[in-house]
Amino acid sequence: MIDRLAIATQMIAHYNAQDADAYVSLMTDDACEAGYRGAVVREGKEGTRAGLKAMFAEFPENRAEIVTGYALGEYAVLHERVFRSSTAEPFDVMTIYSFEGDKVSRVEFVR
Repeated sequence: MIDRLAIATQMIAHYNAQDADAYVSLMTDDACEAGYRGAVVREGKEGTRAGLKAMFAEFPENRAEIVTGYALGEYAVLHERVFRSSTAEPFDVMTIYSFEGDKVSRVEFVR
C-alpha cells in the first residue's frame, strides 16, 4: 500500500530544506504545478525545479508548515501555512497532490 500522505509530507520537508532536486524526485517526469483548476505555473520536472530554485533565491526564509493533511485514493491534500519571510504575513493554501502510483503527477494550489 502506498502512503500518499507520507509522500506529500516528504515533499514539504524537501521544500522546507529548499532542496528542489529532492522535491522533484518524487514527481513524474511530466508533472506540473498549477492553480486549482487553472493555469500551469511550473511544467514538468525541469520547469518545477527551475521555478522552485528561483523562488528559493527570492525568498531564502521561505517555509511551509502542515496544518493538517488527508489522503483519499489517488490524492493527498495538505492545508499548509506558508511563511515567505520574517516580516511578511503568512498565508494559507490547500495543496492537492494527484498521484500516478507512488509519484506526484500534479500539484494544485487553492489560495
